[in-house]
Amino acid sequence: MVLMESALLAFPAAAGGAVFAWWSAPFVVSMINPPDNPVRLILPADWSVLGFGLALTLVVVLLFGLLPALRASSIRPSVILKGGDDPRSHQRLMNAMIALQVAFCFLVLLIAGLFVATFHRLSNQPTGFSTDRILLLETTTRPAQSSLYWDQVAQQLRAVPGVERVSQAGWALLKGFGWNDSVAVNGGPPSVELAYFLNVSPGWFETMKIPLLGGRDFLESDTYPDAAIVNQTFARTFLKTENPVGKSFEKISDDDKRERLVVVGVARDADYSSIRAPMTPVVFVPFHHRDQGALLPVDEGTFIVRTSSTNPLALASTLRREVSRVRSPFYVSTVRTQLELNQAQTIRERLLATLAFFFGAVALLLAGVGLYGVLNYSVQQREREIGIRLALGAQLSHVIRQVTVGISLAVIAGAFAGLVIGMASQCFVQSLLYQVSATDAGALAIPGLMILVVLSLAAIPAILRAIRVDPVSMLRTD
Repeated sequence: MVLMESALLAFPAAAGGAVFAWWSAPFVVSMINPPDNPVRLILPADWSVLGFGLALTLVVVLLFGLLPALRASSIRPSVILKGGDDPRSHQRLMNAMIALQVAFCFLVLLIAGLFVATFHRLSNQPTGFSTDRILLLETTTRPAQSSLYWDQVAQQLRAVPGVERVSQAGWALLKGFGWNDSVAVNGGPPSVELAYFLNVSPGWFETMKIPLLGGRDFLESDTYPDAAIVNQTFARTFLKTENPVGKSFEKISDDDKRERLVVVGVARDADYSSIRAPMTPVVFVPFHHRDQGALLPVDEGTFIVRTSSTNPLALASTLRREVSRVRSPFYVSTVRTQLELNQAQTIRERLLATLAFFFGAVALLLAGVGLYGVLNYSVQQREREIGIRLALGAQLSHVIRQVTVGISLAVIAGAFAGLVIGMASQCFVQSLLYQVSATDAGALAIPGLMILVVLSLAAIPAILRAIRVDPVSMLRTD
């Protein structure tokens, strides 16, 4: 009978959980979908999935229903006729189960807090450049076109209404691409640490709002490999100075070809390809590359457009058409905002934070339901005892303490166990965290406070039921 009652509760709940999963899983995925590369979640409700769900439900019924069933079947009628068995054994078992549930809830909330804090820190990490109203037109040409033609397209885009500035670069910052080589200073050997390079047009620093700390911006007459603008990290790492304007260094490629560059400016540090990685030495070179006196053709690049509209994508279709109209070989392959590119850096953290928050909320809800059920059942089992205590003059505060002290100790024990498990399991998720730790005060305080709030809310109905017990009615009960 007890197992059948457990099954009647479990299987409808499992069916409801399946419907909820069918709705919630695509909903969660939609919250972290990158617009340029959407994720599609396929949940086929085939017989294998259905069979696994039924088998799992059956295991849960046996696992959590078998113990009460065995306990009920072992009751001796003579003990019940004499007044029942000791209710304290029931209470100890329930407290142990509540402690286990609270430990699991604390662990889930602790890990969820670490993931949410990681996402928050990365999302608010200063990048060193502005994403405000920046639209990126990733463009290719077949065949490659002279960089002068790229300048003509950029000049035409500046005439489009709603466009404030247009610059060119090999690729956008945080695109994930990289061009790196060794450098040599004062004719020395190639450096072990690599420097990263990016070709940009004059005005690019102003478009990205990266201030120049010394020297000047590129001129239209500057070409690679004559001039270079370096960031602060490059100046400290290789040139050992904060003001390297006028100094020179050599770029050494894989084929040992050496090219001499003269520093004409110093830019503030900005993230190059990742917001997680430490700041890298970066050299910005002119968009025009010259070899043996001739400008080299360019087959791909990015137009960086700062618009006057708060929604840069409103100009996307117009700018895409304009690029191809000016020069037919030019084709805009992708249009996105710089903000989208920045957000793509945290797609994994956004997914983990969303899922962790979701499962943390579910674990907290289950803990609250369990605490309420145990407290309410405890008061129901002890109504006669409470009535007698009130009839003998017991204070309400004493009754409330008797109702809540056992479950409170179980919650404290469970929270402590969850804390210990969480501290021990941090090493397994450390690679997914960023500048947060399970030992942080906030990471420890938030799960504890949330469980305390849930305990307080779950205890209110039980306390109200206890103080409303009528002593006269209890004394009249046989």
